[in-house]
Amino acid sequence: MNATETDGNVTILGIARRLRQGSYNRSLLRTAKSLTPAGATLDIFDLDNIPGFNQDLESNPPPKVAELKARVRAADSILFVTPEYNYSIPGVLKNAIDWASRPYGDSAWDSKPVAVIGTSIGALGTARAQYHLRQSFVFLNMYPLNQPEVMIANAGSKFDEHGNLKDERAIELVRQILIKLVEWTRLIRSS
Repeated sequence: MNATETDGNVTILGIARRLRQGSYNRSLLRTAKSLTPAGATLDIFDLDNIPGFNQDLESNPPPKVAELKARVRAADSILFVTPEYNYSIPGVLKNAIDWASRPYGDSAWDSKPVAVIGTSIGALGTARAQYHLRQSFVFLNMYPLNQPEVMIANAGSKFDEHGNLKDERAIELVRQILIKLVEWTRLIRSS
């Protein structure tokens, strides 16, 4: 039994790729944590030190991978925060998704409500990466929140020199997606 079923609190696991110091997406996740609505908590899992996927190890994964799977299973829902590289998601994120979905039939992602946010320096934000990531949700049997979409473009002008999100519209979108994710999670868990 998870927290949602016992007391109404929703635990969201925020997953970020934090290999680069000064990452706008890491700052975006920090902002999301500060905007988490009452009745919910947002825990953060960094993908640092996740080794490359190796099918030979999937039944006895490395400790960091075992921790990832345990944290995903313990969460009520997932918040992916992704940049966009070459019109897609970063390899580090795809690698983590693969690890936590294996071995076949033992996916930690199964039936999890999920939302996606992201920011980039480009004019389209992370639109292509987010749509690409959503394709994976079909096989993973995750339940994506469709609206609002949070694809923050021109990141260099939206964050201050300390990495704080300063764009009021973007802040409100992050606040709204978290409220909707909590509602979505409660709806799915009640059915």
